[in-house]
Formats: sequence, structure tokens, C-alpha cells
Amino acid sequence: MKATLLAENLQKKISFLNHAVSTRSQLPILSNILIETKKGKLKMSATDLEIGIITHVPANIEEEGSVTVPAKTFSELVANINEGKIELSLENKALVFKGPRVKAVFQTMPAEDFPKIYEEKGEEVARIARGEIEKEFSRVVFSAAQDTGRPALSGVLLGQDVKDFTVVATDGYRLSLRRGLSAGGKKGESVSMLIPARVIRELFSIKDEGEYVSVLVSNESSQVIFSQGETILVGRLIEAEYPAYEKILPSSFSTLTTFGKAPLLNAVKICSVFARDTANIVKFSIEKEKIIVSANTPSVGENRVEIEAKTEGEENEIAFNARYLLDFLGNIDDEDILFEMTGPLNPGVFKIKGEPNFLHLIMPIRVQE
Repeated sequence: MKATLLAENLQKKISFLNHAVSTRSQLPILSNILIETKKGKLKMSATDLEIGIITHVPANIEEEGSVTVPAKTFSELVANINEGKIELSLENKALVFKGPRVKAVFQTMPAEDFPKIYEEKGEEVARIARGEIEKEFSRVVFSAAQDTGRPALSGVLLGQDVKDFTVVATDGYRLSLRRGLSAGGKKGESVSMLIPARVIRELFSIKDEGEYVSVLVSNESSQVIFSQGETILVGRLIEAEYPAYEKILPSSFSTLTTFGKAPLLNAVKICSVFARDTANIVKFSIEKEKIIVSANTPSVGENRVEIEAKTEGEENEIAFNARYLLDFLGNIDDEDILFEMTGPLNPGVFKIKGEPNFLHLIMPIRVQE
């Protein structure tokens, strides 16, 4: 093995690759990255058996070969070499790293011991614009459950009908839904896959060039593969039944309120200070020309903030967990928000003005007067 490449090109790829490096000690090989030199490129791979990342760096390959090296040490060394050429070579089972006035020797483990990240790529089911991934998926993924106690809720449901894709995430207390997402791939086929939320979040970190992200599914190994430019992200699909979320989506409402995102975000932040000791409960009192956001903690005090709003239908009251509100408002860029509700014990539905294909639902909190 012998290859020469630019330090800045290696730096661009190594930090993202580390996202898949295992910190567990049970399998020492998973703390390594696999380096392969072939076909005019340096290929690097990492996996913790939950996700896998493969990326390529342009290089001048003199001798093909493969080896694994400790990820942490290798990455920290690369991070400190900002420019110039790097030469990598294998000598007596050790990887020799030469840079501008730098030489390092890494102990290695055999490439044969490194697990395969995927057997075969499978079939392309979608081709999604990079901008759509960043905008639309970020509006949804935060609603997935953080823990894996209920595996289905820790995933993001990606489903295709005849025309387009639907993306859904819920943790049982809130739900984000985006319908009508334009995606390439085969039309007319029904596809449904449950992808770990962690995999979707890693998608946002890919800084590779490329207008589109290809989504491929390997039914044989139950894996989803995202390919963009010279980088591949692999995750294992969740094999669990997703809840029938359609049943909790309200079909009607008695109150429709329009307001600005920024004023509500500020009001919730202010009231959350007083809500910390009462399960983060903030209350909305919806009137014709305003919404009063309030919080009350007997041992601390109470506060309220008024924001301008335009309400059609009934005046109403409802209470939510402030953290859920802050999560939602922090993951959208749009300024005009629609809020629909029917009574204080029914879910509240947030929509974005002018975007009928998106909604965010939050279950209310029963407040004792």
C-alpha cells in the first residue's frame, strides 16, 4: 500500500467518518477505520454496527492495499496538519504517515477483520434534492423518540405512494408529518421503511458535493443506503410496526389562529422560566386578537406574555409542554404559523402558512384549575 494525497482533502472527510467509529471496547476493530487504496482513490470506512460510513478521497495510488488504524489517533494527527501532501505506506504491518516535517507510525489491525458495512447496495427507491433533505427532514426528525425502548418510535417513517413521499416521526406525545415530498426513483411502486432517527440526523452532516442524495434499500440485509457524491451512509432498518398515526390526526377544528413564529418563540422562552418546576407547562389562552402565553408555579410565581394573533372560530384554552413547543419552533424557518384546535383535551395542530403538506401535532396537558 502506498498513496499520496492532499492534507486538506483528507481533513474534509475524516471528521464525518468519526461519527460512525465505535467507542465500545468489546470489539477493538470497531475503534479503527479501514483504509483502502485502489482505483485512484483512498477509501475510508467506519462502523459501530448500527451505522456505517464510507467516503473517498482523491489520491495518487502507487500500490494498492488495505489496513485498519486507530481512528482517534489518526484523526487527531490529520486535524493538526492543515496543508501540504501526505504520504501513506504500509511497512512491516505498520502504517507510515509522512507529512510536511512530520512522520508517524501507526500500529494496525488486519483489514480482513473489519466487518463489511453492506453486502450489496440494493435498489434505488428515491433521489432527493440535497436542499429538500436539509429543510424538510429537519422539520420532522426531532419528533422521534430519543430512547429505543419502543423501537418503532425511535425511527422516521419514509413511505412512498404512487406519486410522492411522506415522512413521519413521533414519540407518542408529538408528531411531525410532511406529505408530498418530491423524490425520484421508481414511480408507481409502494415503499415503506422505518429508518433510525440517528441515520437521518447524520445525513445533515454530509458535506460532500452533490445535488442529490440517492436512497437505496437492500431488502436482503434490511439496510438503507444514502449516497451523496463520494460519501455513503448506511443504516439498518428498524423492523417494527409503526403506529397508525393517521388515526390521531384531527379531521376538523373549532379554533384557527394565525400568529408569528418569532413572537411565540420569545413568549414560550420567557414563560418556560416560570414553568420549570411544574412539568414545563405553559398555557395558551386564545382570544380574537391575541394569545396570552402564561406559566404558574406556586412556589415561584407566575408570568404571562401577550402576542398578536388573528383568531377565527371559538376562543379557547390549551396547555403544552414548553420543551415540545421550543423544539418545534426551533426547527422551522418560516414566520407565519397557523394553529388549529378543538377543546383543551384534544391535540393541537401547528401548520405553516402556505404549506398545506406539513403539520406538527402536540398532545395537550390537562391543567387543573
